[in-house]
Amino acid sequence: MNEMMFSLRKSVLTALVVCCLAANCHADDGSRLWLGKTGAANAQITLTAKSTATTDIARRELASAWNGGPVSMTVKKVKGMKRDAYTIRIKDGKVAITSPSDIGLLYGAYRLLQLQTMNAAGGDMEVKESPFHDIRLLNHWDNLDGNSERGYAGKSIFWNVSGFPKTIGSNEVKDINNNPLNNDTYARACASIGINGAVLNNVNASPKMLTTEVLQMAKQYADVLRPYGIRVYLAVNFSSPVVVGGLATADPMDKDVQRWWKEKAKEIYGLIPDFGGFLVKANSEGQPGPMDYGRTHADGANLLAGALRPYGGIVMWRAFINNPTDPDRAKQARLEFEHLDGKFLDNVIIQVKNGPIDFQPREPFNALFGALHQTAEMPEFQITQEYLGQANHLAYLGTMWEEFFSEVTQYADYKANQLKAKYNAIAGVANTGTDANWTGHPLAQSNWYAFGRMAWNPDLDAKTIANEWVSLTFPSLSGKQHDTVVSMLMRSREAVVDYEMPIGLTHQFGNSHYAPGAWDNRPIRRDWLPVFYNQADADGIGFDRTKATGTDNTSQYVPAFGGVMEDVKTCPDKYLLWFHHVSWNHKCQTGRSVWEELCYRYQNGLNEARQMQRQWNSLEGAIDQDIFRDVQTRLMTQTRDAEWWKDGILLYFQSLNKMAFPDFLEPPVHTLDECKKNRVHVGLYRSPTREELNRER
Repeated sequence: MNEMMFSLRKSVLTALVVCCLAANCHADDGSRLWLGKTGAANAQITLTAKSTATTDIARRELASAWNGGPVSMTVKKVKGMKRDAYTIRIKDGKVAITSPSDIGLLYGAYRLLQLQTMNAAGGDMEVKESPFHDIRLLNHWDNLDGNSERGYAGKSIFWNVSGFPKTIGSNEVKDINNNPLNNDTYARACASIGINGAVLNNVNASPKMLTTEVLQMAKQYADVLRPYGIRVYLAVNFSSPVVVGGLATADPMDKDVQRWWKEKAKEIYGLIPDFGGFLVKANSEGQPGPMDYGRTHADGANLLAGALRPYGGIVMWRAFINNPTDPDRAKQARLEFEHLDGKFLDNVIIQVKNGPIDFQPREPFNALFGALHQTAEMPEFQITQEYLGQANHLAYLGTMWEEFFSEVTQYADYKANQLKAKYNAIAGVANTGTDANWTGHPLAQSNWYAFGRMAWNPDLDAKTIANEWVSLTFPSLSGKQHDTVVSMLMRSREAVVDYEMPIGLTHQFGNSHYAPGAWDNRPIRRDWLPVFYNQADADGIGFDRTKATGTDNTSQYVPAFGGVMEDVKTCPDKYLLWFHHVSWNHKCQTGRSVWEELCYRYQNGLNEARQMQRQWNSLEGAIDQDIFRDVQTRLMTQTRDAEWWKDGILLYFQSLNKMAFPDFLEPPVHTLDECKKNRVHVGLYRSPTREELNRER
């Protein structure tokens, strides 16, 4: 019945989208992402390998878009070459793509087309690409009811209220000659940047995910995504044996519980032979877990890993544990897991947020990286901008992730630890939704692209990736216009840091995770409150995490990093208030006092938001009008919000320190009371969904 409904919905939606696009095929709603338009290139493609669904896709992509000489694709195993690596050789106008696998050929085909769009595929050349991370995942925080937690681009692309899967890629788009080109946009986009896995549901998982009915739906997605090299994973609820299985307990040491998980794994692999594994959030923010039964995280993870192990599945056990066992939440992950090193099965990976608090605009790397020597770890980035203006603000996160890889590689032996692990993985919390442009903010597509590229190669710098994305997404821009968009991307995240939380401040949000709330002192857990993190009073500001006088968070890091942070004289300004409580008159490395530096940074963030507005306005007429107006409106919102942040935060701190504002600071245009009462409207602007656009057309 479910398959019939899925097929019916797919056919109806396909027909609807084809008709609507035909009626308005000139409009660019951003739905093609960086994949660009296709044409009737009719390239000559030969395949020296067994034909598969994956090689068929590669041939179709090249045939429809490659404008160069003949292309040969060959599966050829080379010692030491990873399965999905590839080589592209162009000589005398002929192109040869080789790889040990069909998926490697598909990756090579997409890269060849990208190089063509970027005008980088001319003349004789050789390109060799091999992914650093073997498992490159998107974590979709989508719920069965159709909502998406931290989703700022509409509803879930997978689930809806009726329980039937959505047709994420069944829509047909037209090529430049208005001919139908069957494609799967989501899968194509992921494969084009090397993403090879998708967790289909929220880490705050419903136990219903493991019901037979929902597993059959997941099978349908696995069948659609498989030819693109994308394996399906599921987030699971630890209490599933009780809620779904009817058992009296979910204790990992209980024989019936162990048997239940083994039987469930057998059922899953019977439906999805290449199922990737489980993602688990346990004993965090009210989610059930092994500690409910007096067991450890290792006990819980090994229960699931043992069930999946015969099939090659993995367990990704999240280290985001904020139990109040220490006054400093930044220490929690390492305190929770370090003593368990070596007690996990080898198909368990500890999934660690890049920073130790919670996806803040800037954090030092999580101290858990490098602390586990016998247990695999994987970073968890947040592509969706929960704390960086959500889908209203421009915040290109390539610069954040470049900073992370630079620090964690230098101080935590990240690359060495990843390479010695049996499973080498990385995950990004997705920013996709049902909005026509997939990501809400059209320029937020750059973060999806940047995650894939850095998951493949963490040595890539953010500017190189930004240049790629702009070239692929807006290929008609002139050189100066191209550079304008790149400039906006490259300055955007630092602008958000400046007008939200500069020089090491963290978690200064109201409960929306969007608007300022530095004054928030509600009667709830202290480590959920902005006042807990700013520690501001008449004398000073900042959180003391030093060994000498504070929480001793600095000792969790290797001396080469922690020692520098420990000494207020050597701690860089960007982490000053993260690791130190200092007086308002303390001199920063810039020569300004802390008070002057805060004022300077908040003003600079606002100025940068205004500058991005001016830059974007200069592009009118060069970019599709709908996309231009969309981004223009969001930049207006961002500038307005930056002003609220500047006024609210600085007026609050001034109410404590009674210090005058420096002359360079623009006088506030709001009062502190207005800032406290105002709830900056998170949903001020939203892109239309694909369905809404279709109805309009």
